[in-house]
Amino acid sequence: MAIFRQYIAPLLVVLVFVVALVAVSARIFLPSDMMAPAPIEQPEEQAQAADTEAVADLPPTLEILVHGLPEAASF
Repeated sequence: MAIFRQYIAPLLVVLVFVVALVAVSARIFLPSDMMAPAPIEQPEEQAQAADTEAVADLPPTLEILVHGLPEAASF
């Protein structure tokens, strides 16, 4: 166990650091138009909100969990 703690684990940490350093440093060699961040585009249409009352054929036991107790049954 001491061999793992003294030699293998630190080697793995250094290897992960080196891989991350190489991945980040690789941007130097990319063409200049690829180094820029991706452009942010506006969504073309707004997403429609789902109907809160419509739930896909839930059994009665699950419908209570989703919608809560009916007004008559609440205390």
